[in-house]
Amino acid sequence: MNRSALLFLLTLGLGACSKAPETAATEATAKKFSLSDQTLKELAFDTVRLEPVRSEQSFSGQVTTNGDKTANVVPLVGGVVEDLKVELGDHVTKGQVLAIIRSGEIADVQNQNSNAGTDLAIARKNLSVAEDQFKAGLAAERDVVLAREELRKAQSNLGKTNKQLGIYGVSKDGHYTIKAPISGFITEKNVTENMQYTTASAGNFFTIADLDQVWVLANVFEADINKVQVGYKADITTLSYPDKHFIGVVDKVFNVLDPDSKALKVRIKLPNPGYLLKPEMYAQVRILNTEKQKELSVPTNAVVFDKDRNFVLVYKSQK
Repeated sequence: MNRSALLFLLTLGLGACSKAPETAATEATAKKFSLSDQTLKELAFDTVRLEPVRSEQSFSGQVTTNGDKTANVVPLVGGVVEDLKVELGDHVTKGQVLAIIRSGEIADVQNQNSNAGTDLAIARKNLSVAEDQFKAGLAAERDVVLAREELRKAQSNLGKTNKQLGIYGVSKDGHYTIKAPISGFITEKNVTENMQYTTASAGNFFTIADLDQVWVLANVFEADINKVQVGYKADITTLSYPDKHFIGVVDKVFNVLDPDSKALKVRIKLPNPGYLLKPEMYAQVRILNTEKQKELSVPTNAVVFDKDRNFVLVYKSQK
């Protein structure tokens, strides 16, 4: 029951509440008051109970992506966007190609890789010749040692350029391909076809979010901070689905107030079957807590509010 329903019950026997002597006429009138059989049939009755106190607070909020399941995609090299494979809102799978880039930086690395391969072949040949000459007594051991060192350097350079090409994800035709690091939806896109960019100016091309689970961030003002704790139940509704209730639990209460709104953020994680909840949706958040203490309670709709006071009518049987 809500706290607003926890009231002292008032009887209709007005004489019992008065401290001054009543006139005979007033007493007679009070004793004669009774409900007709028809009225009794139209009324609903309930019993006062001892129940745990339940507190309820309402806050505004917003649906956001789950920050733990969101990835920003930033290009590793500069170039020109030749082919854009996805649009805002598309669902992608991990490893799917998002864009293809023609890059001068990639061309340079490929050139270095080719040269490193040539240098390695030459180093191997030189080592073979040095070893043969050493066996024939035509070269010193030092020449063999130097040839082996050159071979080691050539192998290291080739391995380095191969690793760079592997990190960049270079395709067989020499283009740089941007791939999705996780499965999810494209929630942000800051790139167009034929766009030219440098590594320094590129910024974030895509944001991908897994929307199987979302966050709802509620705004709690200073006066209500002590009324919300981790573990409290949350009942959330949205403008898009006013009759549907999304039930979750407060899993984090942030310790920093927003400098503009002076509100504290409270986070509720929610499963999102059917992807009904979209990032940036407005949400109405009711945070509920049932306390251990018990008090007298009646249904909320049994309370009568009049002249800034709450009343409950108590029926006394006429039998």
